[in-house]
Amino acid sequence: MLRTESGRGRQLRAGAAAALGDWLLVLHADARVTPEALAEAVEAMGNREVQCACWPLAIEGESAWYRVIELGATLRWRLFGLAYGDQGLLVRRSLYEAAGGYPEQEIMEDVVLIHRLGRLARVVRFRTPLLTDARRWMREGPVRASLRNVALLSLYLAGAPPARLARWYAPEPRDR
Repeated sequence: MLRTESGRGRQLRAGAAAALGDWLLVLHADARVTPEALAEAVEAMGNREVQCACWPLAIEGESAWYRVIELGATLRWRLFGLAYGDQGLLVRRSLYEAAGGYPEQEIMEDVVLIHRLGRLARVVRFRTPLLTDARRWMREGPVRASLRNVALLSLYLAGAPPARLARWYAPEPRDR
């Protein structure tokens, strides 16, 4: 077991440092990789031209709001090349290290890293999505959670400090 101080960026950085392979696969705890998504990843790792990839977002559940959120994630990717951590990340260790790895910040660490990676290499977007548990959207409400995420990203890009933004992004309570 690996223990670190709190802070998602710090924890992801420590996990990557402890990993042993030539590739890093970073997934949120609420993400599920289907056999088809895994097959795409295996194929990509065998392709010397692929350095980095992420998956489309798919939220488990029937709500039409989840499909709207997924569409928003697709648009964010197509317009800005920006994938959040809940879309997973498959990256060659050498590229990860060249990009400086995850920054030790509480929030938007995934935004920083994907931006750095995109400057160094093409980030491939797989066809098959990861499946993400809808629990957080169910608890917070999909509209409220999405608007909060857009506001946080906008504030971050405008220069707001991550530590301040992290206070507005309350972590999901742990199951007891």
